[in-house]
Amino acid sequence: MNPAPPMSSRHAPRWIRVLDVGGSHVTAAILVTDGRVARVENRVDRDIDPHAERIALLDDVTEPAYELAPSASEIVVAMPGPFDDVTGIGSFDGVAKFASIAGLPLHHEFARRLDLTPGDVVFLNDAVAYGIGEWAFGSAERARRFVCITLGTGVGSAFLDDGDPVTEGSTVPRDGHAFRITVHGGPLEDTMSSRAIMKAYAERTGEIATVADIAAAARAGDSVASAVLDHAVHALGVALAPWLARFDTEELVIGGSISRSWDLLEPSLRRGLADGGGTPALVRRSELLADAPLVGAAAYYLRSEVDVEDS
Repeated sequence: MNPAPPMSSRHAPRWIRVLDVGGSHVTAAILVTDGRVARVENRVDRDIDPHAERIALLDDVTEPAYELAPSASEIVVAMPGPFDDVTGIGSFDGVAKFASIAGLPLHHEFARRLDLTPGDVVFLNDAVAYGIGEWAFGSAERARRFVCITLGTGVGSAFLDDGDPVTEGSTVPRDGHAFRITVHGGPLEDTMSSRAIMKAYAERTGEIATVADIAAAARAGDSVASAVLDHAVHALGVALAPWLARFDTEELVIGGSISRSWDLLEPSLRRGLADGGGTPALVRRSELLADAPLVGAAAYYLRSEVDVEDS
């Protein structure tokens, strides 16, 4: 992974336990980082049922982290939204998952299962963790005004000012969430998301296909597949462009599972950004992919320690 300037000259390498909670899987990992470089020392990946009842779901989510490092003194958890990092409570509105733990304060639930105190459990949004990982370790240069968009089940986002998440003010969508942006008269995710792309393709062909299948068909010359992807990604560019301009964005990174089809996405995205009002100086695909939220969560925790020390 590429080096980034240190967050503090006083930091020796730290071993930090992190947990990335996805819609159907969890990844527990031990990260080693000093703020300059980061590496995944060990990891455990496991499928989960996001529709399981409360106790089973909480046990399944936390168990890999305990197995990996039962004596670790902290856990940094990247959670899908909508989720309040401070209270540890998620509503998970609109994601059709995690209903059994919606509204439940999770600091205590995680702490009890991991033999920690609630204060040792740190939450952050999974897309923010992804963005911080890309900002800190995904390129040789760290842009001061940096935006990361993750594309998968929905549209995740991180608006970063010198590595710090920006969630308030007129330069970002409400709460810093790009999924709140509207395009073509409706929510962005009704046009740009895996479910929206699959639905659009099914409506035009009568076939049920995954986004990966649709991308493969587009590469093979399927004009309908190409048109469906182009419409979705062009709309993303149009929707993002005004916000990127307001934020004075220097670098835009596209990550998430759908970004693996970057060869198909980039032309449509750039055209949409141009049609929407402008393109940042640098637009690229994620370098770290699935490792981004892991190293980002560790970097977030390390930086929070620096802030406490410097206060």
